[in-house]
Amino acid sequence: MSVTPSTEPLKFAYWVPNVSGGLVTSTIEQRTDWGYEYNKKLARTAEDNGFEYALSQVRYMASYGADHQHESTSFSLALLLATERLKVIAAVHPGLWQPAVLAKWVATADHLSGGRVAVNVVSGWLKDEFTALGEPWLEHDERYRRSEEFIRVLREIWTSDSAEFRGDFYRIHGYDLKPKPLAVPGRAHPEIFQGGNSTAARRNGGRVSDWYFSNGEDYEGFSEQVAEVNAHAAEVGRTPRFGLNGFMIARDSEKEARETLREIIAKANTPAVEGFRAAVQQAGNSTGDKRGMWADSSFADLVQYNDGFRTQLIGTPEQIADRAIEYKRRGANLLLLGYLHFQEEVEYFGRHVLPIIREKEAALGGRELVTAAR
Repeated sequence: MSVTPSTEPLKFAYWVPNVSGGLVTSTIEQRTDWGYEYNKKLARTAEDNGFEYALSQVRYMASYGADHQHESTSFSLALLLATERLKVIAAVHPGLWQPAVLAKWVATADHLSGGRVAVNVVSGWLKDEFTALGEPWLEHDERYRRSEEFIRVLREIWTSDSAEFRGDFYRIHGYDLKPKPLAVPGRAHPEIFQGGNSTAARRNGGRVSDWYFSNGEDYEGFSEQVAEVNAHAAEVGRTPRFGLNGFMIARDSEKEARETLREIIAKANTPAVEGFRAAVQQAGNSTGDKRGMWADSSFADLVQYNDGFRTQLIGTPEQIADRAIEYKRRGANLLLLGYLHFQEEVEYFGRHVLPIIREKEAALGGRELVTAAR
């Protein structure tokens, strides 16, 4: 299936470091802090340097180098209230949230922020988070079936004056949420993001989600996911958008960038990475076709726990811009970025990388028009 690149500018999001330990499981210096004051300043810097979205990650217990965590929805609202334009995506787990309660929270946050809140529905990969809280741990595809219902309930509540839903996991009858989320041009309701690499995740991405997030992937891996998600979407007359995770190491020279990557991996917190690897690869391999997230990730891939090195946004601003444009050509609408030193590197991105991407986008648009005219 061929992909026509979006005519809209490529969007950028960053991982909110609301979890201790930074974005790599390594003892290398990370001038990044998980506290609110740091994150408030970072959010303001990001919206002034080309970032349209931020994603607040969620963990409910200490694990694999992340000893402390701020809860995602409350942290997201705090960042929304500290900024003017940034959209903040709060990660949430079905099974730990009831969808109608979340729908109510989102509606309030949407009013408080002027229509800038979104959610990322996480089906769950860490069994201990559920069992430690006394919640059942469902089989892989059942978790995604629950997530599909969760998303359908959210949408029903936000768009209906008398919401009805009868499923295997959730049931609502005659529920009227007021106030509804704000009416914002260009969206039917607050945006719903969802990630995962498995067959079940791809099906959900096509059938119900507004955005499909991919873990870090090379060109071919990303293209394959876009094609499959779009095929599911076409069956039900939908058009999802695509985000791709990447860890960016932008430096004045490629040698410096590659040396930074080498040092990150050389100083990996081996016990933490191996523990994470055992947990997530069990989850990935629990699918029938072995296509779950992290199923084939190497040790080096997992030093950045969402396979961010695989996207290879590493090198000079020019080299990174070339890769970003190629991912856009293959269907990416958004790049979700992590950094070693967030504050400094977000500023570097805005000054040195983004202007080149915009120049190349303009050139890409011209080439596409010429090709279409032939």
